[in-house]
Amino acid sequence: MKLLLVEDDMKIATAIKRGLEADGFNVEVAFNGNDGLWMATESHYDLIVLDILLPGRNGFVVCSELRRAGDWTPILMLTAKDGELDEAEALDTGADDYLTKPFSFPVLIAHIRALLRRSVGRNPTPFEVEALRLDPGRRRVWCGADEVVLTAREFDVMECLMRRAGQVLSKSEILAGVWEFDFEGDPNIVEVYVGRLRRKLGDRCGQLIETVRGAGYRLADDAN
Repeated sequence: MKLLLVEDDMKIATAIKRGLEADGFNVEVAFNGNDGLWMATESHYDLIVLDILLPGRNGFVVCSELRRAGDWTPILMLTAKDGELDEAEALDTGADDYLTKPFSFPVLIAHIRALLRRSVGRNPTPFEVEALRLDPGRRRVWCGADEVVLTAREFDVMECLMRRAGQVLSKSEILAGVWEFDFEGDPNIVEVYVGRLRRKLGDRCGQLIETVRGAGYRLADDAN
């Protein structure tokens, strides 16, 4: 699972990031609201941990702007101690849950896992890139009018590429997004699955998966 942590206190952010990564999460950090909003719109995250008091845009503004843009990534808002009004506003602006500072790390993990369980299957907006169309809710893929039958793992790799169409993804990024965090096999397994996808997608759509020498793979998107 890939999480975005938006927290301006470097010590707190470092401690939370270290703890979440030790628990198996892939964590990226933004130290102000403007960067947090940009990162949330430029990449896919399974969940966002969002502080309220931030330089630039505060947490309420970041949350409301994401919701207005149709982004329904689960958001856990971090509120001030005894901030009852903060808690109410957090929910009103679109946050899914809140946690009052200071909090214990096991409680943070519990809230995150509960949110992730509740969010399964939510907002399954289809992705379209050129002739490719992927429906994450029904886990189906089409090239033009023809449906392409994929295995569960092939679908996950395809979804990983489509969610970040136009961006170069390294093998390690694809592994982190698709395989278990403690995967210890050969990272070249990514090459195997990319090859399978190209064959199944055929000449028309298979060529959209580009190899970027020395960097990884990119799903071609003329809009990027």
